[in-house]
Amino acid sequence: MDQAQKEATFLELVKQNQPILHKVCFVYACNRQEREDLMQDIILQLWKSFPGFSGRSAFSTWMYRVALNTAITQIKKRKPTIAIQSVSESQVDKESLMDMSEEIQILYRAIARLKKLEKALVLLWLEEKSYHEIAETTGITVKNVSVQLVRIRKKLAHIIANIHK
Repeated sequence: MDQAQKEATFLELVKQNQPILHKVCFVYACNRQEREDLMQDIILQLWKSFPGFSGRSAFSTWMYRVALNTAITQIKKRKPTIAIQSVSESQVDKESLMDMSEEIQILYRAIARLKKLEKALVLLWLEEKSYHEIAETTGITVKNVSVQLVRIRKKLAHIIANIHK
């Protein structure tokens, strides 16, 4: 495959899977500027990693893995001394929430309070990825995915209940 074909293939695959990028950026970045920066970083990492994409998994699974790893790395670089265990509701970009239903807004506020891996797991679960795909993307076992998702759903229910108070 020559360079022009490689670029065209890459751009088409990224375009087809663009919602993945938007979701990852929305969950891991607090405002529009951070989302735009993260989006650029993810696309750059995808491009750098593209020659290593072997096709053993779906492109979307591979893309999630690169996007999530890039997002988590950016969080570590941005705030190295702060443990990112919860993000306050005020850090979620209000402008982006305006276009969503109230239920979705509440869900995103709750997701913003989760730990990094929990965010990744719930994001993939909401995308209706199988436990096997989630395990492959995150690098944890299928059993651990199952256990973690049960805990995360309970945690989200608790957070959402407290949002309504």
